[in-house]
Amino acid sequence: MDFRGAHILSVKQFEKADVDRLFQVADSMEPYTNRVRISKALDGAILGNMFFEPSTRTRVSFGCAFNLLGGQVRETTDVKTSSISKGESLYDTARVISGYSDVIVMRHPKVGSVDEFAKASRVPVINGGDGPNEHPSQALLDLYTIKKELKANNRSIDGMRIAMVGDLKHGRTVHSLSQLLMLYDKINFTLITPKELRMPEKIVSELKAAGHDVLETEDMEAGLNDNDTVYLTRIQEERFTSKLEADIYRGRFRLNKAIYTRNCQPNTVIMHPLPRDSREDANELDNDLNQHPNLAIFRQTDNGVLVRMALFALILDVADKVDDSARDVGWYTEGRFS
Repeated sequence: MDFRGAHILSVKQFEKADVDRLFQVADSMEPYTNRVRISKALDGAILGNMFFEPSTRTRVSFGCAFNLLGGQVRETTDVKTSSISKGESLYDTARVISGYSDVIVMRHPKVGSVDEFAKASRVPVINGGDGPNEHPSQALLDLYTIKKELKANNRSIDGMRIAMVGDLKHGRTVHSLSQLLMLYDKINFTLITPKELRMPEKIVSELKAAGHDVLETEDMEAGLNDNDTVYLTRIQEERFTSKLEADIYRGRFRLNKAIYTRNCQPNTVIMHPLPRDSREDANELDNDLNQHPNLAIFRQTDNGVLVRMALFALILDVADKVDDSARDVGWYTEGRFS
């Protein structure tokens, strides 16, 4: 694909060569995320961060990525503070905000809303999550993390084994990641979930048609055996009709140190898109794994800035100019003041 000026709405836009190019640029961003260097490649550019659904990591990560390339960020963080609450259409909002921005990241609770917004926008739009549908930048950072973690264990994405655990019906992160993994060969998927929260049949059928093995099970401990990666998701309470309905499933699939040690391989990578639900009745990823060397959840969030910097650099066509305006950081201290 040609990244220049492109909307990023779905992982289905990507070919493997596109992913490789994006990851190559992401690797080159490490001096900037580590605060060793500063770039002004996007000096004067403005990001419109339009988040009509709660977000912490995605919103701040996109903003941080744009700032690290020298750009400025303007944010809307609640439908109630926008003119949408007064009845303004997505079309009108897109026409207005794209006049103020050079690129827009949008999150919205309705499936297809970001696509609708992008059709009216005069600048590139990145899908920051549209309801339970897709979250392409999360899938890209997850894949980038998997690649790095497996490489450290002398493994590759082709032929890997991954267990996805939790609310696979509503979890847009696992939907997008599964579709992105279709670009690779002979992956073994174990989908661990209650039957009511199974992965959409369309995605399961596409995985099988692409030559991947798929096992669906409610037996968590058996499903955890012999995987390279375990990817957990929380119960997506906001997608249920009520908290009571979500409570039926909350806490049914939990990973703690004892379960991990008993069922997982010594090098199995633990991932979670966050936020993890640490309330006592949920706790799908226990705090007793916080210091475990295979817990990659915070490496995931760090990688998110790298990948989003790469997206901005490619979309706004400055990937080859980032170093031109760079300088070393004078205040940098090894260990980041730790």
